[in-house]
Amino acid sequence: MIRAKAPFAPGRLALHAIAVLFAAAVSVTAFQSIPTLRSHYRSPSISRSAFTPSQLSRAACRRRIAGGLQMGKDDSKAISDLKTPEGKKENKAAVEGEFFEEPPAAELSRGAIPSKNWLGVKREGVRDIPVTFDDVCKAAYKIKDAVVYTSTKRNSGLSTITGTELYLKSEYKQYTGSFKERGARNALMQLPEAQKKKGVIAASAGNHALALCYHGGLLGIPVTVIMPTIAPLTKVEKCRQLGANVVLYGKHILEAKEHALEDERYAGLQYINGYDDPAIVAGAGSIGLEILEQVPDVDVVVVPVGGAGLIAGVALAIKSLRPEVQIIGVETETCASFSAALKAGKPSPAVTTPTLADGLAVPTVGPHSFEVAKHFVDKCVLVSEKQVAISILRLLEHEKAVIEGGGAVGVAALLPGGPLDIPELKGKKIVTPLCGGNIDITVLGRVIERGLAADRRLVRFAVTVSDRPGGLAAMVSTISGAGASVWDITHERAWMHTSVDQVVNTVVCEVTGPEHEQKLKKALSDAGYPLLWDLGNTLPGFDKAPARFEGYRA
Repeated sequence: MIRAKAPFAPGRLALHAIAVLFAAAVSVTAFQSIPTLRSHYRSPSISRSAFTPSQLSRAACRRRIAGGLQMGKDDSKAISDLKTPEGKKENKAAVEGEFFEEPPAAELSRGAIPSKNWLGVKREGVRDIPVTFDDVCKAAYKIKDAVVYTSTKRNSGLSTITGTELYLKSEYKQYTGSFKERGARNALMQLPEAQKKKGVIAASAGNHALALCYHGGLLGIPVTVIMPTIAPLTKVEKCRQLGANVVLYGKHILEAKEHALEDERYAGLQYINGYDDPAIVAGAGSIGLEILEQVPDVDVVVVPVGGAGLIAGVALAIKSLRPEVQIIGVETETCASFSAALKAGKPSPAVTTPTLADGLAVPTVGPHSFEVAKHFVDKCVLVSEKQVAISILRLLEHEKAVIEGGGAVGVAALLPGGPLDIPELKGKKIVTPLCGGNIDITVLGRVIERGLAADRRLVRFAVTVSDRPGGLAAMVSTISGAGASVWDITHERAWMHTSVDQVVNTVVCEVTGPEHEQKLKKALSDAGYPLLWDLGNTLPGFDKAPARFEGYRA
């Protein structure tokens, strides 16, 4: 038997549609009636379907109790239905707090966990510091088209020597030769328009002055720099070529700064501190952001420290994004101002003596910079003048770059015998910025010689030879036979008080290293020459002559 199909009933379909619309309207009305709940659960991942209407109603009642709102009849019934997971009625006092970290388990759906409410709550771990990560990000955006995005590349030769995966960030390739351009550009761009017309002033003997003069010229901002009388003439002339008003004053940077701040002729000019101005620190922090972009899996960042502006910015940027990365500062033994500040808990004066790393010779770290750096720097180590000289030499050989002493201290700490030549760092990915390349040509030659001597590739010794014809030639022939090259020879006749037919020669020879040095020494000894070996970088120490040199005194 064939059953006929039921006729189409439009009335029934209309009733179904009305019912569906009514149910949806009830749900929407219920949700919109609880604004406090929506303000509490603000996570975009929580949809309305995460709670049933009954759960929403109960939560709304809870919030109304806390807010002291008038409860209706239906609300009172909902209150009476509130139960804890154990089935007991909930104490009103337990819901009268202003904020809820998260709703009780009984009110959670089977969906996602809602976000915590941070309104009016002081977040733990958020530090009150003069420079923030937000400042660094803004600075990086502002200066990105005006400074060089420098490369960070692995150096295979230095990686082998140090036993690490060593990456070098070439900040010396900025137009003026140092990282200082980042902070200078950021500080100048933040000036009010009226101040830009008046101009700025700074005390600097080198890199900060160059950076400020260069970017001041690009932005049309008048720049005056007070440079101490010890400032290298090449840098003084370069600042003048960049259009700055250069004033030579004082024996050192502190006297130059005092002159800038006290002389009435500079009234109205904005002083920009090269290592402590918050805008300078934020600009330097852009280096940290670039390091994380270029070496995202970096383990350790080793940063040169002078006034602490660079390490403050870099540490803030890196630790904000990757707190597990270790930040290590390096300064010279001749000016350990950051170490002194860490020990005292505040910026403290440090004894300063002349150093190859003259760019780091800041007697007292900046208070703003230290306030930032102390939260993020893991430790600080010291390097000697000898280690700095060897580092400059190694960078010349393996990076093919001329780096000033202050920019080379990071590598100096990692080389064999340095304070970071430790098992914990072997095999780690390490980045260090080569933050400057402005070394005077007149100084470079002396630095290279000191580096060769410290590396045992230049040796100096005293040798007694016959003062008769052929005596000197025989000694030089012995040196040549050992494969060494004579760098310098000095005859000493007047201080020989025994044999008149002998002479002492002070000899400087170039060798390939410690093993070659010992080969040369053995060859001369085997030839019968009395030796006073390893005179080092001091004047001839003939007063320390052995017994066989008893006739030879200074």
